[in-house]
Amino acid sequence: MKTRNKAVIATSVALAIGAIAVGFKLQASEPATKSSVSSPATPVVTVYKSPSCSCCAGWTEHLERNGFKVNVNNTNNINEIKIKHQIPRQMASCHTALIDGLVIEGHVPAADITAFLENPQLNTAGLSVPGMVQGSPGMETGTKQDYQVIAFRANGQQSVFREHKDY
Repeated sequence: MKTRNKAVIATSVALAIGAIAVGFKLQASEPATKSSVSSPATPVVTVYKSPSCSCCAGWTEHLERNGFKVNVNNTNNINEIKIKHQIPRQMASCHTALIDGLVIEGHVPAADITAFLENPQLNTAGLSVPGMVQGSPGMETGTKQDYQVIAFRANGQQSVFREHKDY
């Protein structure tokens, strides 16, 4: 058990340092613009999903339509990916993505990812739309629900990054 705790602490520290490094890297560069999202410098989004999940495929198509380059890795053990990247249980959804060291969990809109990359929040490990929210990208079923994009940190803190309301 002590070895596992040391591994969890080491991983948490590594994620925090990585998030800080990404923050410094992004703050030092020129801010991204809508036109630069589709440039060759666009970070690659690596998506881990179940091979049979159609909403995950819909979300990756949403990212591609919005100028992101997407690499899809189908896996039958998505929970292993979530554990490896220390996604809090209450933030979990059906797929996990990585972009420049940032974890994207669930159906986060491309515009919110771009906004975060343009103005990163210090120590943020990831963004999440927990659960399976109707009306979020990839979950367009004709029904729309209000939802929040949550920024989560390696230390467990969470805050609302964006709110999406169905008016």
